[in-house]
Amino acid sequence: MLLELEHVTGTNRHFHVADVSFALEPGFIMGLAGKNGAGKTTLLHHILDKKKNYQGTIRLLGEDIHKEHNNTLDRIGFVSDENYFLMNNNASENARVYGNFYSNWSKEIFDAALDRMEVSRYKLLKSLSRGEYIKFQMAFAMAHKPALYILDEATAGMDPMFRREFFKLLLELIESEEASVLMTTHSTEEMEKKMDYIGILEKGRLVSFQESGGM
Repeated sequence: MLLELEHVTGTNRHFHVADVSFALEPGFIMGLAGKNGAGKTTLLHHILDKKKNYQGTIRLLGEDIHKEHNNTLDRIGFVSDENYFLMNNNASENARVYGNFYSNWSKEIFDAALDRMEVSRYKLLKSLSRGEYIKFQMAFAMAHKPALYILDEATAGMDPMFRREFFKLLLELIESEEASVLMTTHSTEEMEKKMDYIGILEKGRLVSFQESGGM
């Protein structure tokens, strides 16, 4: 099993999750849906944050994520509006700085991904559109070859062409790298057509977890 959550309960920034349990195998895309404040981003932060602010257990590839949290982050690619880089520097400069933190970093993969997604490596990050910034983050995540991609509202507000290409890329990643994707979304169409599994959060509780009819 790639990702396992067992009875995860905790609070982050005044939002909470309560007794959340599910498991995600390699090679699948799981969507987390729910209204604003339902606990989607809070749950992602429980996986990503160094400090353990929850009760229960989260395992990545069979290992408790907080026993060796740096190793956990080495295996996760995170894409979000909250993912902070050096906005006054360009993509290549950010890659040189932050790529050193990852054991499997590949400049070749990063450059090839930027080229594929038509994102300039020389443009300052603060000058990128939201779509370009999301693509830059995907390229960065791909370059350290994670086992789990965590995407927080990555496709929100994007046009249909962007979404089609984005999910085409995700499918290639989970097929070729034996990775999985956990992503939050508000789009009903994305949940029904693009996800393998759908989890619905309401007031911090996972009220539904099921296979999607899509893909």
